[in-house]
Amino acid sequence: MQGKVEISGVNTSKLTVLKNDETMELLRKCKEGDQDARQKLIEGNLRLVLSVIQRFASRGENADDLFQVGCVGLIKAIDNFDISQPVRFSTYGVPMIIGEIRRYLRDNSAIRVSRSMRDTAYRILQVRDRYMAENQREPTVEQIAQELGLPREEVVFAMDAIVDPVSLYEPVYSDGGDAICVMDQISDTKNTDEDWTDRIALKEALKRLDPRERRILALRFYEGKTQMEVSAEVGISQAQVSRLEKGAINAIKKNI
Repeated sequence: MQGKVEISGVNTSKLTVLKNDETMELLRKCKEGDQDARQKLIEGNLRLVLSVIQRFASRGENADDLFQVGCVGLIKAIDNFDISQPVRFSTYGVPMIIGEIRRYLRDNSAIRVSRSMRDTAYRILQVRDRYMAENQREPTVEQIAQELGLPREEVVFAMDAIVDPVSLYEPVYSDGGDAICVMDQISDTKNTDEDWTDRIALKEALKRLDPRERRILALRFYEGKTQMEVSAEVGISQAQVSRLEKGAINAIKKNI
């Protein structure tokens, strides 16, 4: 049993590998309706499925599920392959398998995204993959938007919509000791428990002020108005505004 690795009940260590001429011969027989040839084609290309699902290993999906979905893509590739074209089967089959897996991941995402947004996102992926194959570099958002005739903002929104959610407990670094998780990298130093209790105390202290004091503080510190502007709006002198403001602040400090 050494070296045996099973996936969906298939012993991957015993998978056969077909040569290109063998594959083409089986494809010709398959097109003529030979079901045995079709079965041999499927079994002889399962390693192709295995190589593809390794690209999605970091997504945390069940390998058996991805393998089965990849097999669906393989079968579609076999049924739709045009033997009259001078193309190796693997060149045609790999994108078909990848596409089937991507559709599965898209439709089973933890975050529900509208169908139109998903379709836009995968059109963007197609343009990006084609551009990278032709130019050996990533296209800019502006280039993708121009190619598809879409606003730049729509391209950005669509790409954000299909990004896989990441657990806060996902490890991002480990040097042999305790792993550093995503949570450690995005901790909120502003809205801490202490800050939260201070906000509650401030809110309760403000409730104890009379309405005119609360209004003066709101005009001064929320709207940023001067004491002269506040005095004109409230209808009292600047000296009264100053006195009421100081009294209100002292009352808040005392209550907190």
